[in-house]
Amino acid sequence: MSHRLIARLDIKGPNLIKPVQLEGLRVIGDPEPRLARYYAEGADEFLFIDAVASLYGRNNLSSLLEYSVRNIFVPVTAGGGVRSVSDVEQMLRSGADKVAINTQAVRTPELISDIARRFGSQCMVLSVQAKRRVGGGPGWECYIDGGREHTGLDVVDWVRRGADLGAGEILLTSVDREGTRKGFDLELVSAVSEAVNVPVIASGGLGRFEHAGEAVRAGASAVAVADMIHYDRATLNEIKAANHPMFSVRAAA
Repeated sequence: MSHRLIARLDIKGPNLIKPVQLEGLRVIGDPEPRLARYYAEGADEFLFIDAVASLYGRNNLSSLLEYSVRNIFVPVTAGGGVRSVSDVEQMLRSGADKVAINTQAVRTPELISDIARRFGSQCMVLSVQAKRRVGGGPGWECYIDGGREHTGLDVVDWVRRGADLGAGEILLTSVDREGTRKGFDLELVSAVSEAVNVPVIASGGLGRFEHAGEAVRAGASAVAVADMIHYDRATLNEIKAANHPMFSVRAAA
């Protein structure tokens, strides 16, 4: 089985950024040339996240989505600041294939079902920002608003409920590992993958080639990559080749 390698682009205003544990944002630069390059270098999909949309109540991805329609030909998931079915409709019209929702899904769980009924469950990606329990307790807690706000929700319980409500995919970000290059939280990936019957995207922690394969063996259907490609430490096809046959190397675009 071939798994997906997804280029993750976190956006703030006009800039591609790279956070560490969803904080300390560093500006990488103009996202459009990167988008074209990552597509040429083997991205199976793209993930665009407006990193501050939930805080400011708006999403700033329309121009990047419109650029993607003209220049890349793989699926695109967009997220950040989505609060309603009409917001989803606007993002799909701009060029997204799927929409990832975290904060508003927690606040209004019925939105998951509304989106799945209107556009199909394959369009509804439940985004989960997970942190290990404070004090070393068992399990993980869901966070919202860019990893800033507690919810009290247990991650495994929440993904089960989200899938039952109609989410067709889980975007699982380990806040503890994000941007650290220490590898994925494999216990987290395994627990969530075992809890649901929908694909799980592992995000947060890729630092070496073998980390991608470890996430797949833990149960992930796809792996999101940011730091390694943004800082030019490897191309997507190089990561795939190092983990063959779990990932298929795509011919240069």
